[in-house]
Amino acid sequence: FSARFSVRSQKLWGEANAAGLFKNEIVPIKIKDRKKGEIDFDTDEHPRPSTTVENLQKLRPLFKKDGVVSAGNASGISDGAGAVVIASEDGVKNHGLKPMARLVSYAVCGVPPEIMGCGPIPAITEALKRANLSMADMDLIEINEAFAAQFLSCQKALGFDLDKANMQGGAVAMGHPTGASGSR
Repeated sequence: FSARFSVRSQKLWGEANAAGLFKNEIVPIKIKDRKKGEIDFDTDEHPRPSTTVENLQKLRPLFKKDGVVSAGNASGISDGAGAVVIASEDGVKNHGLKPMARLVSYAVCGVPPEIMGCGPIPAITEALKRANLSMADMDLIEINEAFAAQFLSCQKALGFDLDKANMQGGAVAMGHPTGASGSR
């Protein structure tokens, strides 16, 4: 199932990119390419929206001889930067800001290193509990795709509809710029 999920992430990224949804996320710059000369760099280079389940199944496991994580179903290390502005209601009013979202609840939880990718499970569970909400109340869900198997473990444990999650693709497609992927 990891291969199918990875293809889904890539496909959703491709659809979102074709619709121009990432245009405001990258500041275009001119770069020199050894083969193409000077080019406009304006699109993530990590995604592979034309990948297939068959291609992914040909990749060797990365960490264990019989493991399930491969280069095709893991987030790549990519470059990126991000910023998030959090403001109080008064700050929004005083500065004439237009909020994009409202922070209702949050939680910080730790898990043993062996299951580090499952950290979203207790954090989301606790944040929802504090807000008196459930996964069924969520319209959209974003969880980092460090690895397809890790994301799918979170999805199974939290019991949410996959059709609500990472609707523009996730880190399997876009990569995981250390310290910046959460600000998307």
